Amino acid sequence: MPKKKLKKKKVKKTTKKGGKKSIKISPKDFGYTAKEITVLEGLTPVRKRPAMYIGSTSETGLHHLIWEVVDNSIDEAMAGYCTKIKITLRSDGMVKVEDNGRGIPVEKHKSTKKSALETVMTMLHAGGKFGSSGYKVSGGLHGVGVSVVNALSEYTKAEVRRDGKVWVQEYKRGKPLKKVKAIGKTKETGTSITFQPDPKIFSVLEFKWETILNHLRQQAYLTKGIIIKINDEREKKKKSYTFHFEGGLASYVRFLNYKKDKRQFLPFYVNKEKSGVQVEVAFQYTNDIQENIFTFANNIHTLEGGTHLAGFRRALTRSLNKYARDNEYLKEKDDNLIGDDTREGLTAVVSVKVREPQFEGQTKAKLGNADVKPIVYSTVSEALQIFLEEHPKEAELIIGKCILTSRARQAARTARETVLRKGALEGLTLPGKLADCSSRDPSQSEIYIVEGDSAGGSAKQGRDREFQAILPLRGKILNVEKARLDKMLQNNEIKSLIIALGTNIGEQFDISKLRYQRIIIMTDADVDGAHIRTLLLTLFYRYFPELVEKGYLYIAQPPLYQVQYGQKVEYAYNEKELEEVKEKFSKNIKSVSKDEEGKVKGLSIQRYKGLGEMNPGQLWDTTMDPKNRVMKKVTVEDAAQADEIFSTLMGSEVSFRKRFIHTHAKSVRNLDV
Repeated sequence: MPKKKLKKKKVKKTTKKGGKKSIKISPKDFGYTAKEITVLEGLTPVRKRPAMYIGSTSETGLHHLIWEVVDNSIDEAMAGYCTKIKITLRSDGMVKVEDNGRGIPVEKHKSTKKSALETVMTMLHAGGKFGSSGYKVSGGLHGVGVSVVNALSEYTKAEVRRDGKVWVQEYKRGKPLKKVKAIGKTKETGTSITFQPDPKIFSVLEFKWETILNHLRQQAYLTKGIIIKINDEREKKKKSYTFHFEGGLASYVRFLNYKKDKRQFLPFYVNKEKSGVQVEVAFQYTNDIQENIFTFANNIHTLEGGTHLAGFRRALTRSLNKYARDNEYLKEKDDNLIGDDTREGLTAVVSVKVREPQFEGQTKAKLGNADVKPIVYSTVSEALQIFLEEHPKEAELIIGKCILTSRARQAARTARETVLRKGALEGLTLPGKLADCSSRDPSQSEIYIVEGDSAGGSAKQGRDREFQAILPLRGKILNVEKARLDKMLQNNEIKSLIIALGTNIGEQFDISKLRYQRIIIMTDADVDGAHIRTLLLTLFYRYFPELVEKGYLYIAQPPLYQVQYGQKVEYAYNEKELEEVKEKFSKNIKSVSKDEEGKVKGLSIQRYKGLGEMNPGQLWDTTMDPKNRVMKKVTVEDAAQADEIFSTLMGSEVSFRKRFIHTHAKSVRNLDV
């Protein structure tokens, strides 16, 4: 065949000074023109990139759909127009959220020439939260909430009770099926949104009852007086729960401290508006050594705090120092209490309602309004001074706790400086039992925290020395839930772990010094292994929370069973996989012999109780090889719930732990074989 002549591209030749030729090529030659620019209109961007709007398309994102719709009803409540919210999980997989607020407007919108309801449901950044008249304060500020839910739902139905009529519009994947129309009369007002999550978008379609309850409980505490009811109609035995708290954040603090040893009986509480900012704060001291402060702005959980948190902390420290000095709890020679002293054992909730909140980042994790800090500071300072004067017994208990903490902090600092020498943290004196990796790049390095010397030996022989480090622990580490930092640092296993990680601990913690960005807990699959794993998780949650937040902590999943027939070997990580492997042997091995019941004869099944039962090759193949291994990443979705679980399982109150064991005893599988 004759070769096809290629059409030459026309290029413009130019000559630079000095006689050197250069060639100018048009961008069109690269196929990049206006035709390549895609404009996504309406709700198309949401379906194209759902994670940008709801975080993920897994379980978290699925539940976020409910939060978005409920937030609109909460905004109506904060504006003073809604008193009841009802959520129904229907048997057909749909969710219905209804309130008795004003109802979304239905008249024609001036700009879009469509009904205001259709505009809100089908257009991003459309809502009543941009102007000054719709809402005084609100959590949904970008106008994307309910429209995003509509875009990511297979079917949506909006019902509005307003102006004496019931108005309805239905949608399929965000697109209206018909125009807004009135279908009846009513004397009530409010909005009902029913939606069916789109299976083309979400990998998970089942809503979790407990997850929804925890979120709605929090919103009910934050919105004083609101009634929130949740119904579950998915099973034959229907469930229902109602939240209503007149005590606001004071009730919330009591709930958070329900299973803790309280230092202070009467919580501090203030709810006051100042300069257009509503400030609501409650706190109570416990005999724990951890602080738990939860902050909210317009009912949005600000995980990274912000100006409202800074104002609260300053007010707390200064007010307690002033009271301690005025009442001679602190003498002239004594140092002032610092922030760490006044926050140990503190459970606090700080909530502000701001007309124009400025959040840092799209996640709304941090409040940035500069004017909020002095408002919170003055509000809390004034109220706290009155509280301390009016409740001298409570004041004495609080100040006594803070002074005790101050003394313990100074003792801990001395112990830490003795134990954690500067050189050790820079890798000059790493623990002798640590088998370090060759790589010095933390992003490529990982450390296995292994139970016992036997498993540690197998892991050291089986690992990839380039990027895998092994730190064996001997016995069970100290339960840090009930121990101060100075006592912790006397524990050799904890001391070795801190030095190996390189971050230091407490007020000297520095995540930039972390030597491994994958920290993997690897313990036996028995009772002792589970206990050691729990002790380690408590240590990381209480003293290295940033490592958990950044996703650096993992739990290895070694197989529970080895199934062997002749020279063929398979591994199973749970009971279900075991049955699948047995079935696989039965079907795929032609020469297999079976008994009368059809079971494979000569099939060897070994239940692993300990990692030490595996040789180095087996441990690498099943648990350490990145190509084959299964690991669970440790995350914290609900900090309050996590705190409660750790307090229950690891705290000093035996009765709560006993009740937990009784409640969950029947659900235990393979406790120890």
